[in-house]
Amino acid sequence: MDLASIFIHDTTWAFAAEIVIRVIVMFSMIIIFLRFTGKRGVRQLSIFELTIILSLGSIAGDPMFTEDLPIIQAVLIMSIVIIMYRLCTWIMMKYQPFEDLLEGKSIYIVEDGVLVIDKIKRGKMSHDEFFAEMRQQGVEHLGQVRVGLLETDGSFSLLLFPPDETRYGLPLFPKQYQPVKEIDPKHCYACMHCGYVDYIAKPDQQCVRCECESWAKALDSGIVR
Repeated sequence: MDLASIFIHDTTWAFAAEIVIRVIVMFSMIIIFLRFTGKRGVRQLSIFELTIILSLGSIAGDPMFTEDLPIIQAVLIMSIVIIMYRLCTWIMMKYQPFEDLLEGKSIYIVEDGVLVIDKIKRGKMSHDEFFAEMRQQGVEHLGQVRVGLLETDGSFSLLLFPPDETRYGLPLFPKQYQPVKEIDPKHCYACMHCGYVDYIAKPDQQCVRCECESWAKALDSGIVR
């Protein structure tokens, strides 16, 4: 095995110095572009913005080490991309349908303590993902949540009931989110699929809202901050 060929091959000191210059220039261009987006983190990026940034990988990466690709071509392409981005941003500010087309719409996932099933399917996220987002915001069960909104950037926004208006709801933590085997007729139970709360007669009773047959013991504890 020729290690020199693997690690060095025909690289010269002159080309190594050229690579340093190329990397510095392209890296600077990427930073400038990201600053032009006005975003402070990856979570704030929409699908439209993420697509543009991913496309920078090829635009900026190849000229860093490809000898026959002049930097000016990459700089020109990235400049055009920046101008197009700013133009699209301006159009989105003027025309709501164009913004909805590129970035999508926010989706209501929870309303009045229950999951909005058709919106969850449209959001294409599992129950576990929504539950994890809510748990991270200190929510113990759905009865504490008045509105849960999936934003276009993938973040999750919540409006909570006041403590004195908290209702029974589906538990979100794994130990409580378990199907019951015995029923206490004096206690409320929550459908494990949609969060609908009801008094039930048997563990496999069909939910009137989504027809699921799995129930967890509902909680009514208030939010703790």
